[in-house]
Amino acid sequence: MYKGGKPRIIPIIIAIVVVALVVAALVSLGRILFSGGTSNTTTTSQSSSIQSDLLDTSSGRGVSFIERGPIVANESFKSYQIVVTPTTRTYTTYRGYQNDVVTFKTYPNSQAAYEQFVYALDKAYAYRVQGSASDTDTRGVCATNGRLYTFETNNNGAATHTLWTSTCKGSPGNMGANIAQIKALFVNQIPDFQPNYIDTKTQTITTPLQ
Repeated sequence: MYKGGKPRIIPIIIAIVVVALVVAALVSLGRILFSGGTSNTTTTSQSSSIQSDLLDTSSGRGVSFIERGPIVANESFKSYQIVVTPTTRTYTTYRGYQNDVVTFKTYPNSQAAYEQFVYALDKAYAYRVQGSASDTDTRGVCATNGRLYTFETNNNGAATHTLWTSTCKGSPGNMGANIAQIKALFVNQIPDFQPNYIDTKTQTITTPLQ
């Protein structure tokens, strides 16, 4: 007696499900790879733009470095800035959040000295970006017992690019360079730099703010 053929609908359904899963996996993988490639390309482009500005030694160009201490009372808040151009080097110390000048010192510079300096910064990867170069809001960053560092390329006194980092793990910033090397290069441009100027007494708390 003929009992009929085996039902074929179940294998067909299984095949369709498998194909759908494979297609979905390939689409997801493509999105991940494409997104990563775009991010890397953007970061590389940003770094290249900053590097170009850094190595421009024409008149009006310059670079600057700022270090500030923890967020404390206005009377105790301290920061300093070092600006280097092809003709001058300046070192300014500030007190308070409105940058009241405490000391200001200026030194002559030369085109040859400036060129050596910016190429040293270049070899230290001062232009390297991590994350987004547009992430420049540093308000409240590294508020207790920490340091905030800012590096800028300038044109006629105005910042063209800004990179920053801090000593707080939760606030790495957008600077991808070794900050100790960058700071050392700038500090070495100032004959009578005050290494302990930023130091100030702060209240110890159990969980540092980041």
